[in-house]
This record gives sequence, C-alpha cells and structure tokens, in this order.
Amino acid sequence: MNAVLLDLDGTISDSRPGIESCMRLAMAELGRPVAAAENLDWAIGPPTEYVFARLLGTEDTAAIAAAVAIYRTHYAAGGWSNNTPYPGIAEALVALAARYPLYLATSKRIDFARRILEHFDFARHFTAIQGAEMDGSLSHKPEMIAHIVKTHGLDPRHAVMIGDRDFDITGAHANGMRALGVLWGYGSAEEFARAGADGTVARPGDLPATVLQLLG
Repeated sequence: MNAVLLDLDGTISDSRPGIESCMRLAMAELGRPVAAAENLDWAIGPPTEYVFARLLGTEDTAAIAAAVAIYRTHYAAGGWSNNTPYPGIAEALVALAARYPLYLATSKRIDFARRILEHFDFARHFTAIQGAEMDGSLSHKPEMIAHIVKTHGLDPRHAVMIGDRDFDITGAHANGMRALGVLWGYGSAEEFARAGADGTVARPGDLPATVLQLLG
C-alpha cells in the first residue's frame, strides 16, 4: 500500500515565531543571548538537541540537555500555539488523506506535535503521529522513518516523505524511500538539490497532484 509521511514545522505550519522566541528566551536565561539580528532560519526543523549544540558551541550533553529543558518549558507554556498553518495545507491534507494513509514524521517532541495537530483539527487526517519520544529517542529522521516503516508495515518503495529540510530528504533516502522538498518552508531548492530530493513542490495546493504523479 502507498503511504505519505509528512514533516510538521515548515511543512504543515509556520512554527518559526513560537520556536524562535522560545530559543531566544532559553539562551538569554543561560546568559548567552542571541543577537536580535541573527538569522535563525537554520534552527527551524532540525532536532532541538542539534540546534542548542550549535547555539552553545558545545558537545557537552549535560549542557545541551539543560538548554533543551529550558526551551521546552517556554514552549509548553505557550510557544507551541504561536504557529499558523500554511495557506492551502488544510485542503491538501484532506485530498491526500482521501487517497493515502498519512503519517506524521517530525523531530518535534511527540506530545507537542499531537497538541498542534489537534489544535488545528488536522490530527483526524493521520493514521499515526510520530515525533521524538519523551526520552529523546527517535529525534533523528533516519531512525524515526525506520521506526514508522517497521511499526506500520510500510513498504518504503511505495511511500514518500514530504518535508522542508535536507534532514527529511536524507532520512527518507536512508530507508530506501523517495522524498519531496517543499519550497514554502525553511529549506531551499539548492538545499534539496544537494540532498538529492526526488522533486520539489512550490505550493501546498500542488501536493496532491505531485504525490499522485510519484506514487500513483
């Protein structure tokens, strides 16, 4: 059976305002404020641990974990709701779900991911919602996609991953799955080309037709 996996941040919704504000709050609490002019586009989408390792300039797991905990406290307090679905994505999800089982595959912690989808009334379109687990496992796309494939008995040759960063593309390819990059998120055509994406999508409204062309 064909299946569609979708990222969340930068693919279904524009979550940058909430994520960025909470990252800046966390760094300020740690005495390492991020300059207002610093562009944090790169920080939207990757695993949170990766982001804080780069912001802090360290590989110290304890320091990274402490920063992530501060960030998640702010995010849980309201940052998660500072988030807007992309125009046309609601209709695209309806069309995709009418033809394929949909699986969310996001590096965001699973409880936040579920809360956001339920807030937008999108959860009903998904066969399963997968995010990083509470213990931090499955935060990287190769392992997460492998887990979804195994848990739900998917054939990766008949599935596609849709996301806005190169992590989505390389995670899918590591599992023998094709991947599409969306151009309305935080990635770029150049990023997708470097990662070897199997195609790009310019607008949410183009998703159903593009997936149909790829999977049938």
